[in-house]
Amino acid sequence: MLQPPHSSLQVAAVPAQRVPVRDRDQDAPWHTEAVCRRDEAGLFFAPSKEPTAARLSREEAAKRVCARCPVMVECREHALLQPEPYGVWGGLTAAERRVVLARRRRREMELKKAARATAANRIPQAG
Repeated sequence: MLQPPHSSLQVAAVPAQRVPVRDRDQDAPWHTEAVCRRDEAGLFFAPSKEPTAARLSREEAAKRVCARCPVMVECREHALLQPEPYGVWGGLTAAERRVVLARRRRREMELKKAARATAANRIPQAG
């Protein structure tokens, strides 16, 4: 799954059993522990002109794989930071990742606006 052909991602319904980061080999990249490395990439990436019902079914199957992955959070953050335009990464479809990124951008803008308002409302203290 690390080299995406083309596709989408979504939130898994079953919580993953995760190994705490401190228990993993800190020198190994996160993707060496990815469960999807043992699955066919076709499960995570859409074939061209895939019918909607087939896509939804395939994405749900991919999400079930993600749900049991010990590095799902790291995978999701990778896909959000890159950003990965295709495939199921970290239990999210490409469309779901776009929503997460839009929410993060909106939240960042709100925090900056609030910080500016706070700075503008500060009353200088007399010395």
